[in-house]
Amino acid sequence: MEMLKYPALKQGRFCRRLNRFLAEVELDGVVERCHVKNTGRLRELLLPDAEVWCECHDDPNRKTKFSLLLVRAGEELVSIDSQAPNKVAFSYVQDGGLGFVPDSLRREVTRGDSRFDLCCTHDGQTVYIEVKGVTLKKDGLAMFPDAPTERGAKHVRGLMQAVREGCEACILFVIQRRDVREFMPNEGSDPEFAAALREAAAGGVRVQAVSCEITTEGIKTAAPVTVRL
Repeated sequence: MEMLKYPALKQGRFCRRLNRFLAEVELDGVVERCHVKNTGRLRELLLPDAEVWCECHDDPNRKTKFSLLLVRAGEELVSIDSQAPNKVAFSYVQDGGLGFVPDSLRREVTRGDSRFDLCCTHDGQTVYIEVKGVTLKKDGLAMFPDAPTERGAKHVRGLMQAVREGCEACILFVIQRRDVREFMPNEGSDPEFAAALREAAAGGVRVQAVSCEITTEGIKTAAPVTVRL
C-alpha cells in the first residue's frame, strides 16, 4: 500500500493540552503552541513529557506554526492526525483492501442526509464506505470511540439505510498504530455507537479494521485486524 508521506518533522516534548485544538510542546528548548489535529480525548497518549513529532508550517496566516502529528507510546509511534485515516483508506480501498479492486472510487459522497467518506463501484454495485480513525488501545484491543460521538451513530445508521435500499456498505476502522490484536467498539464510552455497530453488522454492513505502520517519514496501512463485536 502507498505511504502517506510527512514533511520533515520536528521532535519535541509534550507539555500540556490547553483545549481540544491547542497544546503546548517544547521544541528546541522553546515551548510552542501547536494545533492538535484530533478532537478526541487522547488522555492515554498526551501525557506530560511524552515524545512527540510536529509538522512545521510556513503560512503566516496560521494561528499556530506547528501541528502535532505523532506521539510515542512505549515502543510504538501513534498517529493522532484525524485527517490521515481518510487518506490512507483511499489507497487501501483502491488497492483491493476490501477484497476487490473498485471500478471507480470517489471521496465525500452525499446520500440522503448522510455524507460518507468514500464511495466506490464494483461489478455494477455501489458501495458506501465510512472511515473512522482509531488511536485508543486497551489491553491490546483497539477501541472506538474514546469519547461519545453522536455523528458516529448517525453515520452507521446511514450505512444501514443504504443496505436496506439495495446498496452495499462498509465501515472501515483505520487503527493509527500497529500494536493491537483485535478491534472492538468502546461500549463504556459510547454504548449507542456500539449497539448501532452491532445492529449494522447484523443487517449486512461490512465492519472491517486495518492497522497502520507509522514512522516519522509517513503512515501506511499494515494488516487487517480482527473485529470483535
